[in-house]
Amino acid sequence: MALGLGAPAASAAQEPRIDLRVLVVDNGDSPIEAITAQLKSTGIPYTRVNLNAADRPTITETFLSDTVDGRPRARFQGVVLPNEAPFGAGSAEQAALESYERTYGIPQVDAYTWAHPGVGLDYTSQGGWAGTLDGRAASVTAAGRAGSFGYLDGAFTFEDHDPSVQESYGYVARPRTGFTSYVDVPVPAGTGTGSLVGEYAHDGRRELVVTFAYNQYQQQFRLLARGIVEWLTQGVHLGQSRNYFAVHVDDVFAPDSRWDTERNCTPGDFDCVGGDGEGTTPIRMTDADARYAAQWQREHGFTLDMVYNAGSGEEWKSENGGADPTADQLLADKAEYRWINHTYTHPYLGCEQDTSTVPWSCAKNADGSTRYMSRADISAQIRDNHNWGVAKGLPLDRTELVTGEHSGLKTLPQQPDDNPNLAGALADNGVRWIASDNSREPAQRPVGSALTVPRHPMNVYYNTGTEAEMVDEYNWVYTSAADGGSGVCEDNPTSTCLADPLDPATGYDAYIVPQEARTALGHVIANDPRPHYAHQSNLAEDRTLYPVMDKVLTDYAALFADNTPVENPAQAAIGTEFQRRAAWQSALDAGRVTAYRIGTTVTVTAPSGTRIPVTAPEGTTKQLVLGTTAFGTPYAGQRSAWTTPELLHNALTLNLPT
Repeated sequence: MALGLGAPAASAAQEPRIDLRVLVVDNGDSPIEAITAQLKSTGIPYTRVNLNAADRPTITETFLSDTVDGRPRARFQGVVLPNEAPFGAGSAEQAALESYERTYGIPQVDAYTWAHPGVGLDYTSQGGWAGTLDGRAASVTAAGRAGSFGYLDGAFTFEDHDPSVQESYGYVARPRTGFTSYVDVPVPAGTGTGSLVGEYAHDGRRELVVTFAYNQYQQQFRLLARGIVEWLTQGVHLGQSRNYFAVHVDDVFAPDSRWDTERNCTPGDFDCVGGDGEGTTPIRMTDADARYAAQWQREHGFTLDMVYNAGSGEEWKSENGGADPTADQLLADKAEYRWINHTYTHPYLGCEQDTSTVPWSCAKNADGSTRYMSRADISAQIRDNHNWGVAKGLPLDRTELVTGEHSGLKTLPQQPDDNPNLAGALADNGVRWIASDNSREPAQRPVGSALTVPRHPMNVYYNTGTEAEMVDEYNWVYTSAADGGSGVCEDNPTSTCLADPLDPATGYDAYIVPQEARTALGHVIANDPRPHYAHQSNLAEDRTLYPVMDKVLTDYAALFADNTPVENPAQAAIGTEFQRRAAWQSALDAGRVTAYRIGTTVTVTAPSGTRIPVTAPEGTTKQLVLGTTAFGTPYAGQRSAWTTPELLHNALTLNLPT
């Protein structure tokens, strides 16, 4: 990747300082908000100028640049605009911005504009096209793959979730002189291809021109977001971004209750009227299921996290003749998995549940206070399960814990606070990372000296072993009362009812799997390290989890180049990532980070002990006390890492390739 370093007219002695910060000129439209969200999630500092604010700063030469220690300084390494001229062509602010970009070689992203000669494109009337892009195939060009979009395999398709709704509008146009297309699409009802994303080099300036509308959640933007940022920053910036996918399988060794298709509830649950669970067959993996799990991992190069309840397994064993071929097989393959403590017998670790009413409530002591599980009992559940695992030789990290139903943590509305005995029990057992439910608590937070690790629930139900059971429960949740469903979807403003109930024979593979895989893949490509979780029941009987994971991994491989593998981190690594991100964002918010490049040298200072995320081109080295060493690890054609200054250094120094 070429680095536009320095001012063309500057002498070597006056090579300018380019601060590693982005200027975002925001008009409130979704493309600008999408790029801003990408900058923030990556960890790139930016300054936002709100065009709709009466008191916004005026874009002038002094706003954009100044002098530090006698050296000219560009205060922004890149500029993001809603379009090519948001201040008005020929205006003083537009002229100041364009002069700044020419002087310091600063790139500009036009977040969304129409096709016209002013951005290096023919009008759409000249062999192009304008209209809805939903469902259309696009491809990264050879120039795109050789540059900032080289992490993509090439082809992708615009999302089309609802044929009755326009999801993405765009202008497909032919490039003029000075324009290099990075993303093309065949011209609908025409011949050849036209550009949707490309670089327009003119008048001593460089613009990345995007001619389709998008928001931060659409897959087409998520795929291109990394490339937009790398182009904008010329591959040198603070922050880093990876694609993550981890899957926790809860309740391993324990049986899971089964959905009752007649009562439309789960027997044994306190709210399942007339269903006490007696006589029902619970769902539990067999030894054949265990062998399949290990085989699937080997074939896919992917490691599952087995979240286990040893005591529940021992109970099962004693109730079934004293033998447990499933546990024997899982333990025989123990080294092939990661293992996480899920407590010994999976009890509810929060308040004592009073199930005499629906919904349940927290039982009270005589003085009116909430009755909680004790610290000793919580600690015993954690300790006994861990000790069992150690005795069986499981490769465990005692700092990781997943409680049953994420219990012990606050559960609204019944239990608005954590069990006050939880934090002490975690400390008793050396737990530093406790799982939480992302649908309830998406942010990491402390629980005593431990930190939560939010997990994405997968819409593959724990209480279904077959595809038909899964569809039956799905229909109950997502169809209207008139169609035989619960009608919950009608009453919940965050939910949508199915137009028609799913076919029990085909609905799982045809509808639920694509829906859930798309949701999970959206997390994967959004720099979201949160693990997903399902249950051992989903590896049993019809093995319903595998089609979802297969589709996520297959679709990912079709979209991304080999230099951008999906990362599969452990719970502790995920928790550490969130902890570092929070510390980094805090340092940025406090204005305690200084970062810039002069020529091919990058210098970063941050509060002592703060790990600094940096992304740089291949060939970048880190300055040591004596000599240098290769910087970071390779990913998506770049190198990146969380790092710190070397011993005796008060700043991080990187040397970019020439």
